[in-house]
Amino acid sequence: MITSVLVANRGEIACRVVRTCREAGIRTVAVHSDADESALHARVADTAVRLPGSAPADTYLRGDLIVKAALAAGADAVHPGYGFLSENAGFARAVRDAGLVWIGPPPEAIEAMASKTRAKELLGIEPLRQVTEADLPVLVKAAAGGGGRGMRVVRHLADLDAELAAARAEAASAFGDGEVFVEPYVEGGRHVEVQVLADTHGTVWALGTRDCSLQRRHQKVIEEAPAPGLSAALDEEVRALAVRAARAVGYVGAGTVEFLVAGEQAHFLEMNTRLQVEHPVTEAVFGVDLVAEQIRVAEGHALADGPPQARGHAVEARLYAEDPARDWAPQTGRLHRLTVPDAVRLDTGYADGDDIGVHYDPMLAKVVAHAPTRAEAIRKLAAALDRAVIHGPVTNRDLLVRSLRHPEFTAARTDTGFYDRHLPGLTEPAPDPHAPLAAALADAHGRSRFGGWRNVSSQPQTKRYLMAGEEREARYRHGREGLEADGVRVVHADAALVILDMDGVERRFEVSRYGDQVYVNTTALTALPRFPDPTTQHVPGSLLAPMPGTVVRVADGLTAGAPVKAGEPLLWLEAMKMQHKITAPVTGTLTELHAVPGQQVDPGTLLAVVQQT
Repeated sequence: MITSVLVANRGEIACRVVRTCREAGIRTVAVHSDADESALHARVADTAVRLPGSAPADTYLRGDLIVKAALAAGADAVHPGYGFLSENAGFARAVRDAGLVWIGPPPEAIEAMASKTRAKELLGIEPLRQVTEADLPVLVKAAAGGGGRGMRVVRHLADLDAELAAARAEAASAFGDGEVFVEPYVEGGRHVEVQVLADTHGTVWALGTRDCSLQRRHQKVIEEAPAPGLSAALDEEVRALAVRAARAVGYVGAGTVEFLVAGEQAHFLEMNTRLQVEHPVTEAVFGVDLVAEQIRVAEGHALADGPPQARGHAVEARLYAEDPARDWAPQTGRLHRLTVPDAVRLDTGYADGDDIGVHYDPMLAKVVAHAPTRAEAIRKLAAALDRAVIHGPVTNRDLLVRSLRHPEFTAARTDTGFYDRHLPGLTEPAPDPHAPLAAALADAHGRSRFGGWRNVSSQPQTKRYLMAGEEREARYRHGREGLEADGVRVVHADAALVILDMDGVERRFEVSRYGDQVYVNTTALTALPRFPDPTTQHVPGSLLAPMPGTVVRVADGLTAGAPVKAGEPLLWLEAMKMQHKITAPVTGTLTELHAVPGQQVDPGTLLAVVQQT
């Protein structure tokens, strides 16, 4: 019997494994980097062990340090979660060699499937060796790991070498393995996968299908189970192929076999020899705890002859600290508050007051809804996200709500190109026009310029806010009956709640303030000073860091005075394990270059200046 589990991971998945272990009466050990010293996963575990450093290569990718931590803390088993070392056969062997139980598949199965190139060869599928114009578009992929890192679509042969180099660098940073390969890119396909669970007694379950087609940068955003719209024949085919792949490598534990579906044809992509981020939708539909089953399998227990009966439909949305309207730029800062209605499941690695740093994936949480039908599950999830309270960095919440309510999604007609087609419309700002007034009234509560009402009406008071990138002004007065505003009746106003009567309809505005940041219901505003600070102004053509990160590369030969063309890549930033290109906004001359490789930058740091010619 397993009595103590070290979770070799961080964030949401570490907290999720700890939760199941606690329910089973199993003691837990967390590991944490210096950046994660006060992280939620380190707080909820029974014991925590420090991994010196902050970069993944120095901490969560150091299998030797993690094994030492398990032994020092008295753990008798290791659960790898997903990402990091979860598909590293060497780490699995090191865990076993140390006398610990590995809660995962055998190292031999990991080796056979963890490299996508070897997995394809095992199933008789050859990657592209020489790419020609006729092969385009193609997809460059990391041979190890997943999550969209080390993945690039190439549509022009001239871009191939640069994209191969970028993919290798990104894969090496995220997984410690820079191997990449090239395969055909299927336009308009659906991403469908099968959850498998196998024991040591020869039983393999295929726990239905999932559709994960809504992706940004090849990383999943919304997932659901079962995959809608599959014919009975195709559903049976992919489940049978998944079981065959698992049996071919003697698989044990939880894993996922992924396909790209176009029409009635399923193309094998890979087998992930670990738990998937989207596993909760399968848990909801089949009524199982996959982490608990992983532990039971690792203890040698046998699965039943067949999986439980599937019931209903489940949809999961990944809540990211990122700005979809700005090329999905990751965001950092203090997460002041995160709550969602109790009707849905929330898996998160953050609590109110936690800081979101630059070193790791920007996913804040997964929100999951289960209902008897797909339409009901979608409605429940969209409503929960719409009502969620999220105070802190910019998130993709509005994008998620709009995606779930988009007619293409509700009709189950999506594919992996959904965001390529619809992103501008899904990210169009739609702030509440009354939010600035509500914020101003809440701020003015209890503060009268004159110490009370006067017979003569006071002059209007004004407050300026930045909302959705634009300045807005709110005007109000201190009158005989209290606060007044043109066009609306102020029913109630205090520091936390404003009620306005507009044409006989009362609307409630909940207001929260953290310094200059103000949240009115779901609308975020920044209170502006009465007089702007001239030192914060930049000359036209200034390129500012859109996110915190590290300058990993400057274009070859780029120096001040060089001519540049609009859209030309000038430098690359790495943040949260993803690389982001900074391009010339116009055709002109690079008059200033301040960025150098290795430089750490904050949002708004001046990187370069391009003057238009």
